Amino acid sequence: MIFGTSESPPISRRARRAPGRAALATRRADAARASLASCHLCAHHCGVNRLDGPAGQCHAGARARVFSAQTEVSDELAIGPTYAIALSGCDLRCAFCITGRESWNVRAGEPLDIPALAARATAALAAGARTVMILGGEPTVFLPDALELASHLPESATLVWKTNAHASAEARAWLDGVFDIWVADYKFGCDACATRLADVSNYTAIVRENLRWAARDHDLIVRHLLMPGHVDCCWAPVAAWLAHELPSARVSLREGFWPAWQARNHVELVRSCSSAEIDRGREIAADLSLNLLP
Repeated sequence: MIFGTSESPPISRRARRAPGRAALATRRADAARASLASCHLCAHHCGVNRLDGPAGQCHAGARARVFSAQTEVSDELAIGPTYAIALSGCDLRCAFCITGRESWNVRAGEPLDIPALAARATAALAAGARTVMILGGEPTVFLPDALELASHLPESATLVWKTNAHASAEARAWLDGVFDIWVADYKFGCDACATRLADVSNYTAIVRENLRWAARDHDLIVRHLLMPGHVDCCWAPVAAWLAHELPSARVSLREGFWPAWQARNHVELVRSCSSAEIDRGREIAADLSLNLLP
């Protein structure tokens, strides 16, 4: 299959997805919302009661807000143009987050109006968007609302779940079979970098578990943002693991690092990647025969 062309669908699994996504997503949304009384949607496993108000690592309450909803063309050709719906709030604290002001703030943006937003997404599909993507921040934080939104979208739509891959097994079970494509970040190749730059522990084990799961029954794109000073400590081990464990996975190596948000608090992140670092990143991918997306 040739990806990114108008002649072919962006994925191969859509035809094999069981019918009745709307009903499935509705049932799961109700169960997921009830689970917020003791929240374990992400791998922090805070166990807090978000139905009573903001709590936990994400500082989120029960309902989502949206800080952006528009058709975008800057994503991978396999999914774009996509109508991208960005939910406010995140469970990680990546210092270099390009949307850090909104991604760290669950109160950013506007309240989620699911019928109105679904109508806008449906109109975008009719106007030429190929997919609808739900992202953040981190959409797992507001999984009940994301599932409810999915239930309002056309059954024929190709849905993309853009995630930091820090979800729990409970969240994965509710998402299974609802979204066609998973675009998952694999940001750090070692736990020390993850702890220092994103305030998260046991990062690599959690992300690898989620990637293995996603690759089994979903179309998966793994993204890695090449960071200055982190080619050998982060990209090299990420690439090696993907080559060994998920050799057929499509890999999106992002080279456009910019010292956004709080990146300047870390001396190595005050600049963009050098041409030598970019060349080294590409060389690693080539040596391992990774399935890089253009």
